[in-house]
Amino acid sequence: MSPQTTKQAHRALSRNSQTSEFPMLLLGIVGHPLAHTLSPVLHNWAAGETGVRASYHAWDTPPDRLPAFMTALRTLPVHGLSVTIPHKEAVMNLVDSLTDNAREAGAVNTLFWEKDTLWGENTDIAGFMAPLAELDIRPGRALVLGAGGAARAVVCGLRREGWDVVLSARTEERARRLAEPFHARTVSWEQRHDVAADLLINTTPLGMSGPFQSLSPWKGSLRGVSLVYDLVYNPRQTPLLAQALREGAKALCGLPMFVHQGLAQFRCWTGRSFDPDRALELLEQTLASRCGA
Repeated sequence: MSPQTTKQAHRALSRNSQTSEFPMLLLGIVGHPLAHTLSPVLHNWAAGETGVRASYHAWDTPPDRLPAFMTALRTLPVHGLSVTIPHKEAVMNLVDSLTDNAREAGAVNTLFWEKDTLWGENTDIAGFMAPLAELDIRPGRALVLGAGGAARAVVCGLRREGWDVVLSARTEERARRLAEPFHARTVSWEQRHDVAADLLINTTPLGMSGPFQSLSPWKGSLRGVSLVYDLVYNPRQTPLLAQALREGAKALCGLPMFVHQGLAQFRCWTGRSFDPDRALELLEQTLASRCGA
């Protein structure tokens, strides 16, 4: 099938996606691994809440299979897609165009179609900043741990709001490449505990449900840190957040960010919104039931 024929086929399938031939919008998430993800729970609930006929699925795709997956995507009636680790940067070269947010952040977490064009968007920036805005925290110095796709959105959002950002990752060259366009500073992974920061943010998978659940990216004291923000949302309390609570710092898990970035995705795909507070309550219940299973 030629590229033009493929685009025409996708346009026809998308146009018919709410007809009797294709009665539902087909949505999903691509990443690896995906056992921890709550995206299907969130978006399938949102579809029911808003009266959108949609079905959201998880497609676990290792990095070496991402190009083939993206090729197949163009022949299927997929209306929109979430992108998670480890594909947020790699997928940028596999779409037709990038939004300003995606280009500035250097990462994509959302795919959508506009006629024949497959766009890459970044809703992580808005998702990350929304909980901070609710806490009414004034910009100071932030130490960001990690240098992946999520870290790019975090640094982008913080710098937009005037934060002094210091970045630390195990791979120093990767951290420097991320920091440079945002005029952020870097320190080595071994020196991260020497940074005096008001806000500490974990963007690494350390603490995430699975093989990393018992691990923390922080080994020192949290003295002087006002808020610890861990982007991990499953489990809700990671070893890092438990330490923050023990030492008297405020602790913020990644679940509110997850809800707000998902809200922006859902609006992008459907033009409709859901109540983030109700969504947060649903996901808290889901995590509690999984922990009790």
